[in-house]
Amino acid sequence: MTITSDIQKAANLLTKGAVVAIPTETVYGLAGNIFNEKAIRTIFDLKKRPLYNPLIVHLKSYSDLEQVAVAIPDKARALAEAFWPGPLTLVLKKQPNISDLITAGKDTVAVRVPNHPVALALLNSLDFPLAAPSANPFGSISPTTASHVSNYFDPADLFVLDGGDCARGIESTIVGFEGDEPILYRAGATNISAIEAVVGPLKVFTKDDIAPVAPGMLSKHYAPSTPTFFTTNISESLENYSNKRIGLLSFCQTYNHPAIVFQNQLSRDQNLEEAASRLYALLHELDAQDIEVLLVEKVPHEGIGIAINDKLQRASVQ
Repeated sequence: MTITSDIQKAANLLTKGAVVAIPTETVYGLAGNIFNEKAIRTIFDLKKRPLYNPLIVHLKSYSDLEQVAVAIPDKARALAEAFWPGPLTLVLKKQPNISDLITAGKDTVAVRVPNHPVALALLNSLDFPLAAPSANPFGSISPTTASHVSNYFDPADLFVLDGGDCARGIESTIVGFEGDEPILYRAGATNISAIEAVVGPLKVFTKDDIAPVAPGMLSKHYAPSTPTFFTTNISESLENYSNKRIGLLSFCQTYNHPAIVFQNQLSRDQNLEEAASRLYALLHELDAQDIEVLLVEKVPHEGIGIAINDKLQRASVQ
């Protein structure tokens, strides 16, 4: 595996039909030309991702939206104008030439414009958009550094474009539409309250294990290899698992208990944006420790904390 900052090399590989790991402001993605069926199949094969789970298409700008979508609702345009480039994905009626592989056979496509200088420079050097789900095996912790990606995949399989640490640290928020009415499919890095300020109240439909309309809707996702338990009461959970080697991810507080082998805090300053940016990196760090159980604490359920709790719940033993 090659980790490099050579954008032109990545562009050349993508043009030839290869899959390249790329940075975004949310997480690293496994990117391929949306018009190259072999590249899209390679993404699914590398991730071991089920074909019923659709991919997100990444554009270089809002002006390219009609390249992939049709019958775009006015509220979708308002959201694109307000939040692109940025961590908001819209699920829209697809153009006929968008592969059913990308959309899991549905007539809708998930699309966004990333807000990362390396990703945008790469997209602007290409004459096609990129499909790019997170650059990790299906269901595992999402990667927020190039080294996270390199730890997941065989060195012979993948070229990684290094763009540093992902600033936002969790996936994009996903919004779709029934007619012109917006629906929340995935809580993410764009706050729900900010979206509702533009388009009004969102209907919430964020779980579907059979035929998800968008990524991130499965009940089990973003999971460490260590059995993980989501808790609102750390002290009680520590007692429940006191016979195990415990790893602990709390919101802001340090805990003392003889069973704790390793612990960290999402934000000692109780800053939810910082907590989001550190979430996956700390989960990777904890999962690498010699622990038997990982306890993760619910954060304040407001703003981006709603998305953090959603990720932690899906990562935990149900």
